[in-house]
Amino acid sequence: MVSAAAIDDSSLQLTFVLFLTVVVITLFTALLTAPQRDEISEFYLGDRAMSPLRNGLALCGDYLSAATLLGSTGLVALTGYDGLMYLGGTTVAWMTVLLLIAEPLHRTGRFTLGDTVALRLPRRQRPVRVALAVCVLAIATLYLVAQLVGSVALLTQFTGVPSGTTRTLCVVVIGVFVILYASLGGMPGATVIQIIKAVMLVAGVLFTAGWVLHRFDWNPGALLERASERSGSGLSFLEPGLRYGGTVSNKLDFLSLELAIVLGLAALPHVLMRLLTPRNAGVLRSSVVWAVGLVGAVCLGAGVLGLGATALLGRDAIESTDRTGNAAVLLLAHELGGSVLTALLTCLAYLTLLAVAVGLTLAGASSLAHDLYGGVIRRGRAGETEELTVARLSGAVIGVLGILLALVARGANTATLAFLAFAIAASAILPTIVYTLFWRRFSAKGALFSLYGGLFCSVLPAVFSPVVSSAPGSFYPEADFAWFPLQNPGIVSIPAGFLLGWLGTVLDRGPGEDPATHEEFEVRMLVGADD
Repeated sequence: MVSAAAIDDSSLQLTFVLFLTVVVITLFTALLTAPQRDEISEFYLGDRAMSPLRNGLALCGDYLSAATLLGSTGLVALTGYDGLMYLGGTTVAWMTVLLLIAEPLHRTGRFTLGDTVALRLPRRQRPVRVALAVCVLAIATLYLVAQLVGSVALLTQFTGVPSGTTRTLCVVVIGVFVILYASLGGMPGATVIQIIKAVMLVAGVLFTAGWVLHRFDWNPGALLERASERSGSGLSFLEPGLRYGGTVSNKLDFLSLELAIVLGLAALPHVLMRLLTPRNAGVLRSSVVWAVGLVGAVCLGAGVLGLGATALLGRDAIESTDRTGNAAVLLLAHELGGSVLTALLTCLAYLTLLAVAVGLTLAGASSLAHDLYGGVIRRGRAGETEELTVARLSGAVIGVLGILLALVARGANTATLAFLAFAIAASAILPTIVYTLFWRRFSAKGALFSLYGGLFCSVLPAVFSPVVSSAPGSFYPEADFAWFPLQNPGIVSIPAGFLLGWLGTVLDRGPGEDPATHEEFEVRMLVGADD
């Protein structure tokens, strides 16, 4: 965090007015579109008659967080080529969803991933649903805390390091909005804010990127040349290795991070839940294509913004304000359009934080209510009104838990928390999805090994990494118990998750599933009940 305000007070005041206006409008709309009947399908899936474009916008809104607008542009501004490669991985990640996961999951799922596993492993589904709920809760909570901590980091750009009261108020206000959207609005309410956020994000990023290019007479070559001149690194700014080069550890860190991003997206709970909302696989396919295009456009625009910040402001000015680079896009906005553009992009960043947090809270609440309560505790006998009540209460509980953890983890690095969530998703949930869909022999024991083992292999290296101790930016910089050298555990935990899923299945000597069950599952996966 910076020690002094990066942006003037007028921008903060205008941001507050704009954000409050957008939140009031979207919250009112979300409540109007909220489920009016006690039907869990409406709460979990919302309006299944939406067009591919609207579904694509909702998918885009679910995925793109403030890290894309602030963190990614800052990474490009400070590291050039390496930052652009990171953005490229974000776009490529959606191809994994489109080609591997989307349609088979949609055809075999109902409300959650637990329903797909239950259809594939009906005899021993209960312990697998418990394991899935644990992993989903871990991912959703980590990512939710990252969003709430990020709201304080964003406020810091205006006020300097905020007081304890201001920090608490910021987290609590955002957290309460999250609970209202998720618990009262359900999927219809979440969809409203996701679509509005996606439209604003695409328009805002592309408009500002166009303004940057206009300053350089629409000549990308001139932009790149000026950015390299003012980066302090010369042509090295446009070559790989400025951040993730040099030592073997740095290169492995980059590979580990890219693996977590590319593979983790396909297993993020709120993205998986959104894949179940289109009415049929054809609409889903078109929706994901729209999402790929929209995410790619935002990432392209973010790259231009990062380069533009370096070209117009210089790396020294950005680092002197915020060494992480998160202030780059706000400083650029102030340079281009003064307080008005700064306020617009800051409002957009807060709306982005809020929208992603709502999706995460809803996904966590759905897993707790449908998988844990409905499928395990009540063994499928819970009425719709009963399960809906539990889902709403679960949303409130997860929201409160996120608020409390965000207040405790006030100095946490938001990017680290988010990327750890990606690593857990890629290490625990993705192997379970892939094996469930595509391996005939896969068993419940293999699923448990993959889920719990992937979670353990993600969290343990992270605890004993430079993220927690031994480095200046660690949680405990004074201590030194970091034996794992990388910032992200993905390069170790993802192969471990797949290996453990295979090992658990091979070692499983219990009674297998009825072969007819897998044949029925396979037909449904390939053909679907709605196509």
